[in-house]
Amino acid sequence: MRKRVIFLILYAMAMAYVEAMVVVYLRRLVPMEIWEKVTTYKELTQLIKDKGIMWSEQTREFATIVMLASVACLFGKGIREKWAGFLISFGIWDIFYYIFLYIWLRWPPSLLTWDVLFLIPLPWVAPVIVPTTISVGMIVSGGILLKKLKEANIHEAREV
Repeated sequence: MRKRVIFLILYAMAMAYVEAMVVVYLRRLVPMEIWEKVTTYKELTQLIKDKGIMWSEQTREFATIVMLASVACLFGKGIREKWAGFLISFGIWDIFYYIFLYIWLRWPPSLLTWDVLFLIPLPWVAPVIVPTTISVGMIVSGGILLKKLKEANIHEAREV
C-alpha cells in the first residue's frame, strides 16, 4: 500500500506541475497588464470569454477530474480505497498546483488572494485559502479512510 500511495502522490504532483504550466503559458499569452485590470468576477469571466478560452479551459478541467478519478480507480482495490485515492490525489494536486504557480509566477502573493477555482459548470471564485484548506481536509480524510481500511483488513486476517 505504501508504494501505491507514493506513486499516487507523485502522479498528483506531476499533474499539478502540468496544470500550473498551462497557467504560466496563459499568463504569457495574455499580457499581465490585462490580468491586473481585472477586478471583478464579471470582468474575469468576460476576459476568459473574450480570449476564446472558456470552452478549452472547461474541457481541460473536466479532463483533469477524469485523470484524477482514473488514477484513483487504478490505485484502489475496492470502492472505499478508490475514493480515498481520489481524495488524496485531488488534495495533493490542488495544493501543489498553487505551490508551482508561486514558484513560477510568485502568485498567489498570499492565501487571501482571490482565484478562479473552477469553470465547471460556471466560474467559481474564492480566496486561495479556501481550496487549499479543503484540499488538506481531503488528504487527511483519505489518509484516515485508508488507515481504517487497513485496520479492518488486519482484524479480518486475524479472525481467519
